[in-house]
Order: sequence, then C-alpha cells, then structure tokens
Amino acid sequence: MEEKECCDHSYSYEDKKDDLLRRLSKIEGQVKGIQNMIKDDKYCVDVLVQVAAAQSALKKVGAILLKSHAAGCVKNALNTDKQDEMLDELVDTVLKFMK
Repeated sequence: MEEKECCDHSYSYEDKKDDLLRRLSKIEGQVKGIQNMIKDDKYCVDVLVQVAAAQSALKKVGAILLKSHAAGCVKNALNTDKQDEMLDELVDTVLKFMK
C-alpha cells in the first residue's frame, strides 16, 4: 500500500489521533471478544450482533479519517496544481469506502 503525506508533511487527522487510537483499541477489544465468543461456541446471533458493532465502529473510524482528509489535504490542494489529482483520489477513496 502506498503511503502519502499531505498538508505540508503532516497528516490531516493529527488533531484526532488520540480519539482514533482509542477507537481502534476498543475495536481490537471487540474483535478479541468475538474470537472468544467463537471459541466458546456462543449463539450465532449474539456473535453476529458483535460483528455488526465492530463493523460499525470501524466505519466510524473511516468516516472520521475521510472527513479529516477532505477538510485538510483536499481543501489545501484545491488552489494548487494538484487539485485534479487530489479530487480524483478523493472520489476513488470514497468509492472504496462505500464498498
């Protein structure tokens, strides 16, 4: 996966980093809990509810990152010669995120 820097060598989510890490840690705990539910042969519906909760939490992390990218990197690129490239990247990213 290609890693890009934006916004003058800082990432647009920098001010949300602590919140994102907290959310991801919680998601990690949810996934471990799901693993334990499977090991313990818990009822399918109960496992599925927890899977849906983890998916929802992960989508929220993605939404925060997407909003930060649009408000930071994309906004900053709008008045530069990289405007078209950045808008194309944003559209591609939104399409991937919607899958």
